[in-house]
Amino acid sequence: MIVGIPLSLLPVLLFLAALRSLDSYKLITPSRLALALGSGAFVAGVSYLVNSWFAEQGISSAALARYVGPAVEEVGKALLVAFLLRANKFGFLVDALIFGFAIGAGFAVVENVYYLNVLETSSVFTWVVRGLGTSVMHGGTTAIYAIISKALMDRTDRPSLLSFLPGLAVAFIVHSFFNHMAAQALIVTAAQLVILPPLVLISFQQSERLTRDWLGVGFDSDQEVLEMIKTGNISETRIGHYLQSLREHFSGEIIADMLCWLRIQVELSIKAKGVMLLRESGFNPPPDPVTKAKLEELKYLEESIGKTGVLAISPIVRASRRDVWQMQLLDNN
Repeated sequence: MIVGIPLSLLPVLLFLAALRSLDSYKLITPSRLALALGSGAFVAGVSYLVNSWFAEQGISSAALARYVGPAVEEVGKALLVAFLLRANKFGFLVDALIFGFAIGAGFAVVENVYYLNVLETSSVFTWVVRGLGTSVMHGGTTAIYAIISKALMDRTDRPSLLSFLPGLAVAFIVHSFFNHMAAQALIVTAAQLVILPPLVLISFQQSERLTRDWLGVGFDSDQEVLEMIKTGNISETRIGHYLQSLREHFSGEIIADMLCWLRIQVELSIKAKGVMLLRESGFNPPPDPVTKAKLEELKYLEESIGKTGVLAISPIVRASRRDVWQMQLLDNN
């Protein structure tokens, strides 16, 4: 127990801590990390019950370890990530990667605690493989699933079920292969430790590049629109002409609310990008009552405009998943 606990539990948790420390924006807060770890632990408990039921049905231990178990466990972990992806809780690839790895880490901690109690005799080799191999594998497969699913979802504003299947297939194949190679566990563990860090580094670099591109382009366009609204020059722009064309279908009061909604939307977009830059510099800005008030006003204006009105002005409003997510960032800040 004295040797097994640190060897089986610490590596995956230290790897998770390293992942978050590398993140420039720290959008996955400690409370969300704790939630991910707890969710992964819950999935581990449910997976144990499901796998036990399959074992009672006469499935061989080999089939259970190589196929059924990996399928049950990866689907369980993936469902948590998929729910949050559908709810647009991750702005960037690195956020999905960290949260996915945390879910896998929580799963691995519970699984290793279970084996610490049931394996009466085990060697240091066993806990090295479980700590550096199996545990990191659980975190890695869920992180891979999260990265692939997030990347596919970002390609369209209306993601379908197909966005989640490729990542799940890769996670299952990696998990199943790992269990197939149980006899060469040390070799597989070493290979995993060689492959996973570069994969994580590439994901971080890609996410950082996309984030900076989004911040730069977004700031320029948002500032331009806000300046036109404040100076009253928007009536001569493409946006102003489009709003004028809506007068045939909406009253003057609704058109005014649309313009006000657009102004607040742009102001909040600029604010969200400012929060991101502050986080990158190591600052965690406190809650801003003015921002909260604007978010409330935005919701009020959306109700005033109505669903038809919001749909009517959607052609002039950037409404990608990341643009919607930044409002959640302000709401949670």
